[in-house]
Amino acid sequence: MTFSPPTSDQVFALRVCAGISELAEQDHFSSATPDVVDAIATGISDLAAGEWAPLNHVGDTVGAQLVDGKVVLPDGFAEAYRTFVEAGWNAISAPERFGGQGLPFSLGICVLENLGTANLAFSLLPMLTAGAIEALIHHGNDVQQSTYLPKLVSGEWSGTMNLTEPQAGSDVGALRTTATPITDGPHAGKFRISGTKIYITWGEHDLSKNIVHLLLARTPGAPEGSRGISLFIVPKYHVQPDGSPGARNDLKVVSLEHKLGIHASPTCVMSYGDDGECIGELVGAENEGLRAMFTMMNHARINVGAQGIEIAERATQAAIRYAQERVQSARAGSANKAPVAIIEHPDVRRMVLRMRALTEAARALLYYTAGQIDRGALGDSAAQARADLLVPLVKAWGTDIGVDVASLGIQVHGGMGYIEETGVAQYLRDARIAPIYEGTNGIQAADLVTRKLAMERGGILKNLMDEIACDAHDVKALEELSNSCSMLSEWMQSDASLDDRLAGSVPFLTMCAVAVAGWQIHRQSKAARSADAPTSIRQSKPVIARYFLDHVVPEAAGLHASVRAGASLLYALDGEMLAR
Repeated sequence: MTFSPPTSDQVFALRVCAGISELAEQDHFSSATPDVVDAIATGISDLAAGEWAPLNHVGDTVGAQLVDGKVVLPDGFAEAYRTFVEAGWNAISAPERFGGQGLPFSLGICVLENLGTANLAFSLLPMLTAGAIEALIHHGNDVQQSTYLPKLVSGEWSGTMNLTEPQAGSDVGALRTTATPITDGPHAGKFRISGTKIYITWGEHDLSKNIVHLLLARTPGAPEGSRGISLFIVPKYHVQPDGSPGARNDLKVVSLEHKLGIHASPTCVMSYGDDGECIGELVGAENEGLRAMFTMMNHARINVGAQGIEIAERATQAAIRYAQERVQSARAGSANKAPVAIIEHPDVRRMVLRMRALTEAARALLYYTAGQIDRGALGDSAAQARADLLVPLVKAWGTDIGVDVASLGIQVHGGMGYIEETGVAQYLRDARIAPIYEGTNGIQAADLVTRKLAMERGGILKNLMDEIACDAHDVKALEELSNSCSMLSEWMQSDASLDDRLAGSVPFLTMCAVAVAGWQIHRQSKAARSADAPTSIRQSKPVIARYFLDHVVPEAAGLHASVRAGASLLYALDGEMLAR
């Protein structure tokens, strides 16, 4: 299906929400000039539409396959990945000292958004590599950084994240994979890894020359639970002294999961150390692996939130195109009884307008968050704290939006949307994993009402909501929503039990996310009135923003009672009675 990258809206979000021009005033990001920003947004759009999007359908229908112990991708994937690497796209926001271009994280988000909109399953490959880069920058030693980062930054090697095990699920503290110290021989100082990991995205393939697995395991005598977890680098191929891949490590893919969607992404069951010779090296200190892995996970959570926007964009484009082409029935109340394109019917118009409003508001939230991360990288501790608060909002609400918009896209198509040949069912199937992986959305909400609300005794969220209320004085519904979020935050910290907070956490997260997204799209609406805004933005953004502020914001405000309802009703029936 045809894909048109939303370049204008991305550049507008970079300018208004991320504040890319302000970032470029700092020496660290001085290369992010307007010409460079436009060139990156346009260039990655061309690659995504021309090379990656055409592989989306075959990736879904044929998918990744395991043949004689090797993962095989459909024709075209290797060439498209090679084009991506050779053009330097993987290196956009990585540090220059490791071969990166040192540009803002916000521009890296733009790159991955385009790739994911073109081909979500394929984009998981560079997404996980970006997370591995981030983890090693912050926690790897000098030798590890010099050995692995240049190849990961270029994309010549790819990275994975190995957390989950069959018995553990989301409880990472329950993992059983072991790491035994090696005291002599050529691998002295390293560890023998033994165990099984599941749901390992792009855990095996031949698109890159090596795969750098970041893996959580326990050393002998480690404390129980998450306090006893360490992080290890476990490469597919041992690295030789000259930096090239050498002999194969003792690891293998056992099987590929048969999934609802993202079929082109090989989701692997990985076995380490079947022959007792899987070698890994410790990253950071023993028993501090979860802290190091959370660096990678937080990076991934933002990019997974972006996946919701990516699917929403693709589904919206397909729905609008179909609604413009499909002619059926006369417009209600019209004197002309000739059939019209269904986009002229009020309910279809409502659906496509809602799809655009949700997608563009979620994009505004994403780029605002990315801009805060960039400011944190410059040493702005307040911006970093705000970014930490926003991560669960982006991940959870962004992915919820992806599912909602993809479902609306099927509805716009009517019966044809339910037919696989139309192609739009793939968007809903692909979207459904995003609220689950990288921490379920329930886990994101729990994180918000426990760890994140605890930051500065609720001051981080209160300052954000106060800023929104001040800026939205001319939009009563948004002002009231932000004030409601502040009041609920105070209630959660002062009067609510832990069970009450957790019971109301999901609707509370939705309220907070809609408040921030509404604020940012309201800012976009005001900026769209300027003469330098693109004509399409100047014409459409105020209308899109008005729909979000008039419809979505009041819906979110209506969740107040659900947040305050508490947990007692949830436990009014015991587990056995609830199952009847």
